[in-house]
Amino acid sequence: MFLTHLQLKNYRNYHELDLDFDQRINIFQGNNAQGKTNIIEAIYLLAFAKSHRTSKERELVQWGQSFSVIKGNVKRSLGDVNLEIQITTKGKKAKINALEQKKLSDYVGAFNVILFAPEDLTLVKGSPQYRRKFLDMEIGQIHPSYLYHLSQYLKVIQQRNNLLKDFTKDKKNKLEMLEIWNIQMVEHGTKVIAKRLEFLKKLEKRAQEVHDGITEGTESLTIQYKSSIPIEEIKTDSDIRRKFEDQIKKNIKHELDRGTSLIGPHRDDLDFYINQIDVRSYGSQGQQRTTALSLKLAEIELIHEEVGEYPILLLDDVLSELDKKRQTHLIKTIENKVQTMITTTTTEGIDFKRLDQSSMFSVSQGKVTKKD
Repeated sequence: MFLTHLQLKNYRNYHELDLDFDQRINIFQGNNAQGKTNIIEAIYLLAFAKSHRTSKERELVQWGQSFSVIKGNVKRSLGDVNLEIQITTKGKKAKINALEQKKLSDYVGAFNVILFAPEDLTLVKGSPQYRRKFLDMEIGQIHPSYLYHLSQYLKVIQQRNNLLKDFTKDKKNKLEMLEIWNIQMVEHGTKVIAKRLEFLKKLEKRAQEVHDGITEGTESLTIQYKSSIPIEEIKTDSDIRRKFEDQIKKNIKHELDRGTSLIGPHRDDLDFYINQIDVRSYGSQGQQRTTALSLKLAEIELIHEEVGEYPILLLDDVLSELDKKRQTHLIKTIENKVQTMITTTTTEGIDFKRLDQSSMFSVSQGKVTKKD
């Protein structure tokens, strides 16, 4: 798949913007704070119906305006897909081929993107919340039903936490309500954990191949899902459900004391190992970055494997953060098969020799000009 056209109206610092893209490489060059990342964000928004930079959608609307519109045309093997996001003071609408999609899980998956930004280099050493978001966004665009179960699970956790915080009065009725929340928590949480384990098994295999290529076979990468429930010897969803229920029973006193839910996928994490050594605690910065790069490149092949088409790759000012070796491996992976959007302040220090079929755009003060 590839994005042929992007149209913005009252989006961030763009009053109006119409862009046609090359099917291979598109490079956006300009100084900081000119609007390069806004283009990347808009493309990301078309894929996920949400920004990767802010949860406050009003920030996406140009100052002084009451609405914003983002449109994109995507060519897929089964035909063109027209996507549209409308943002107003009353909320947000997401449309596929002019038809409004009421649920996020109905919209996500029509357009697949992989974003690689400087903050992704901290995927390994950053907070668990960041690694959970990484899992949720990537699984969600391959299996949109995952987003439904995740959203339902998070709603249950919020209600359950409210109950746990105020459990001193009317305990009988609250115990009955807690049991109802527990059933729903296990139902949706089991689906989330099962899909995460399935995804990670495939991702690890792909990431190991990429990592082996970057390190020339000197390092072996493994990924472990660090769960708040025992997941050893799990074979079926029923195994997850049973262990989930057991852990809730064992930890209910602690949860009542703490006033919060201590068990479930909202507490889970990922651990990365190189040659059986914990990369987060003992790996060098180079090893941490190689691990992050391996994960991102593995996603490209995994999405291709799952949906039958390559996703669009968004590289937001990240090439300058990688050394020549990692740059070369990234470019070899994407060339001639993955449409890529690259933002950069300068091409100096970046190996663009392989990017012979590319379009170059200059970005300055919310204006984008294609270079000859």
